[in-house]
Amino acid sequence: MATGSPAPGNDPALASAPPSAPPPGDIPGSRERLLETLLSEVHTAAPMDLPALVDRCAAMIDVESVVVYLVDIQQRYLIPLTRGLPTIELDISTPGWAYRTIDLRVEENPGGGLMAWLPLVDGAERLGILGIRTAVLDPTRLRRCRMLASVLAMAITSKRAYSDSIARQSRTEPMDLPAEMLRSLLPPRTIGNNHAVSTAVLEPAYHIGGDAFDHSLTQSTLHAAIFDAMGHNLASGLTTAVAVAGCRNARRAGAELPELVATIDQALGQWLPDQYCTGIITQLDLAEGVFRWCNCGHPQPLLIRGGRVLDAALERPAQPPMGLPAQFATAPRAAYEVMLEPGDRVLLYTDGVTEARIESGDRLGLRRFTDSIIRGAAAGEPAPEALRRIIHSILDHQKDQLRDDATLLLIEWRPPRP
Repeated sequence: MATGSPAPGNDPALASAPPSAPPPGDIPGSRERLLETLLSEVHTAAPMDLPALVDRCAAMIDVESVVVYLVDIQQRYLIPLTRGLPTIELDISTPGWAYRTIDLRVEENPGGGLMAWLPLVDGAERLGILGIRTAVLDPTRLRRCRMLASVLAMAITSKRAYSDSIARQSRTEPMDLPAEMLRSLLPPRTIGNNHAVSTAVLEPAYHIGGDAFDHSLTQSTLHAAIFDAMGHNLASGLTTAVAVAGCRNARRAGAELPELVATIDQALGQWLPDQYCTGIITQLDLAEGVFRWCNCGHPQPLLIRGGRVLDAALERPAQPPMGLPAQFATAPRAAYEVMLEPGDRVLLYTDGVTEARIESGDRLGLRRFTDSIIRGAAAGEPAPEALRRIIHSILDHQKDQLRDDATLLLIEWRPPRP
């Protein structure tokens, strides 16, 4: 019987495990020193050498085996770094449960002993799962496994930036050129701290043309943006790439929202005068919960509070898309703001979401879309998992054949209680 455990003391497997005596000649602290040496090697190891290195770490932490599983781009499968092992379906498995809930899961192993599944998380970003086979899982072994998972998560994040092997590992089908270009620009799916989280998904994962998202944290502010360029080809991807670069350039220079959008307008007008891009650029004050945004010809953001979508809460006068249309605007860019309440979520989406078709052939539409959001909120799931389920529901309605890019970005303000 599988058992979840929010804390080591609550896990039946841990509670019933007898204290393990140290192996003969094991001087107190020597395993920690050996483990520390091995963990330092993780940072210099090539990505393809990680499975062998993890095997060595397994002996040092006194467990039978450790296997690293990475989640695929669409978050449907857990794919082992070790060759020859089977891929695990995320939605119907015990390790998938550990990934979805970001929590330890322990189950009895059919061959004897225990199998522990430990989430691999770098900051707020879910990377995959660590599978640990062991005779017993006492607090000492669990502490060592958590330490290994923490170091591996940081190592994988740093290595995937330059490793084709990790990129290949996370794909289940070939990726076309526009998608390759845009995905190289994207930040991690999820970022956050103890005040706020921003998480995003983008489909079709291997064939996107003009959608993208961006988010970043400073000491005082969460920055987030969503983009949707005209068309669905390489030119669309180039338009979005210029918009993202303009956004980051102005943001890193400390620009306020209207000035930031003006920078994107100028860049697109100069380099791609025949193209334009819709989008929403946002800022969230982490301490006070003041949410500010500029909407440039994009679907209005949605405010989710208390498990329901507040009707028209963030609707404001429309502004022209970024690029050429802005050159003919008679009014300067305007930024709007509202005060969020703790626990509020703001959802940004592209029109490919609401224009997706359901089984009857009708469009999903805003009403059905908001209904799916409400169901996700009622389930009480973490923001990244709620978003993953929503986009999979849309894909399932379409039989994984979207007619347009569909991107979702969810911002949650969750300040610590005083």
